[in-house]
Amino acid sequence: MLRIRCQESWCFVTDELCYFAVLRQRRFESAETAASAFRRTPKSDSDKSLLLRISRFVDGSQSTSERVSVTIDYLVTGATGLVGNNLVRVLLEKQCTVRILARETSSRRPLQGLDVEWVIGDVTDKDAVQRAVTGVNCVLHAAADTHIGWRGLNRQRLINVQGTTFVAHAALTQGIRVVQISSVDALPIAKSPQEVIDEEATGEPKSKCTYVVTKRQSEAEVFRLLDKGLDAVIVNPGFMLGPWDWKPSSGRMLLSIAKHPSPVAPTGGMSGCDVRDVATAIVSAAERGVRGRRYILAGENITYLDAWQRMARQVGARPPRWRMGPLVRIIAGYGGDLWGYVSGGEPEVNSALIEMSQQFHYYDSSRAKRELDYQTRSFDTSIRDAWEWLKREHYV
Repeated sequence: MLRIRCQESWCFVTDELCYFAVLRQRRFESAETAASAFRRTPKSDSDKSLLLRISRFVDGSQSTSERVSVTIDYLVTGATGLVGNNLVRVLLEKQCTVRILARETSSRRPLQGLDVEWVIGDVTDKDAVQRAVTGVNCVLHAAADTHIGWRGLNRQRLINVQGTTFVAHAALTQGIRVVQISSVDALPIAKSPQEVIDEEATGEPKSKCTYVVTKRQSEAEVFRLLDKGLDAVIVNPGFMLGPWDWKPSSGRMLLSIAKHPSPVAPTGGMSGCDVRDVATAIVSAAERGVRGRRYILAGENITYLDAWQRMARQVGARPPRWRMGPLVRIIAGYGGDLWGYVSGGEPEVNSALIEMSQQFHYYDSSRAKRELDYQTRSFDTSIRDAWEWLKREHYV
């Protein structure tokens, strides 16, 4: 499918050329002139005819009845974040057209050189969301506030819950699919260190911290709109590492271990996966996921001690030897809380994070492997590639 910009609307023609281009608003005098805009020489009469028809679309000389409206393939929210940025790159590799919704203050660096259409706005702005969703085939909703703590509930409700509601409602009114990119932190807490959680697990939430509360509420909004006809799929990624971590997010763990090696590690465990594998599976969920279904996109279930030892070896730091004892947990957690109250903010290390780090976040991705062909590379590979990317981008 070949898409061209026709004044204020998108139009398309279908041909074996399958080449995307945005043409200037002018009429070409010959097929050769039109072809130069595509960096392609017409090889047949049908090619020449196609290119001349395209040129007429551009200046509006084609009759209105011959114009056919077409949509952008995907809208990605949170495209400057770890998941969203990898999603954009996976989609472009698949020759999809991509639109992103990003704040005016968002850095352009994560998307530099990528062929995407920008819509300036915020997921908390209902009108901006509606503009961004209009004219797309599917929404991949990755935007979220991922801070784990006790403070900032109103901010996280605004972004995580209301933002999701706006996106899902806009998708409902357009009659298109939305993939809600949630988190394993929205799933129930394991009843024992040996329990591996799947999509059908029930039980208590992991924590009452603002992130867990708002991610669970955002999922509830999606399920509520499913009853009104929304076409939605929910995915729950595990702990992701990989390249294109511009902020960085999970890459901060590698940087912390490299700069401030600790002799102790958290007592719990996690499910480590690669963000590139997760992004590929999210696209599969958009293409063939079952409406109303949840898919866990996790990886290798390992203790934090094991994970931190592997990370330390990769970054060249001294690995931890022990699990964090109760005294260290109290000092780190409540010390962070106290500093937050004094400073007026909430540090990354606080008692909510310590509480979560004591839990065993182990998950079963069998459904995603079976239905989405979710494939996972080794977590050691993810650690290595994430670290190499951070070094290449001068975070180290």
